[in-house]
Amino acid sequence: MSDDAPQLYLMTPAGAQASALGPLLAEVMDRIAPACLRIRGGAEEDELGRLADLAREIGHARDVAVVIDDHVKLAQRHGLDGVHLTDGARSVRYARKELGDDAIVGAFCGASRHEGLSAAEHGADYVAFGPITESALYKGEPVELELFQWWSEMIEVPVVAEGAITRDLIAELSPMTDFIALGAEIWTQDDPVAALVQLWT
Repeated sequence: MSDDAPQLYLMTPAGAQASALGPLLAEVMDRIAPACLRIRGGAEEDELGRLADLAREIGHARDVAVVIDDHVKLAQRHGLDGVHLTDGARSVRYARKELGDDAIVGAFCGASRHEGLSAAEHGADYVAFGPITESALYKGEPVELELFQWWSEMIEVPVVAEGAITRDLIAELSPMTDFIALGAEIWTQDDPVAALVQLWT
């Protein structure tokens, strides 16, 4: 990929078990280094804590920032780089206040330009829009790709595309996104490493 191509933003499988994920996660990240690793919610707090420690160890050894869905306290407790907020702009100010200026605070804003702008105004480091195509994993309607085009031309805050990403969509989104998030796209396959290589290269 060229220098101005988007960077990989890797998401763990929702509800993952740290013990099962560890070796595979390291293998995936060694094959294609992500700019950021995001721990998805869905597990119990104890398991999320174990995942946080594992992700921090693997991520920081590779100079990869690690964020976690919504859990500000877990981010603090486990030395993560920040949070990914799944409720749009609502919690951005709170997370920033709790975690400080140096932490990463990202916001998922569905398909709403307004929500994205609010999150950016409240101090989000990046805004994520999705899903890109129909997905049972997301509540909302798919995002119009024009939103990414508009955002990349008008707004300086980096933008992430996530949700039901295909190889063709990566090519289409590349000129207008800073990051492309992959998660279920690879983890649901028999060989996540091969699936990532096939999608990304």
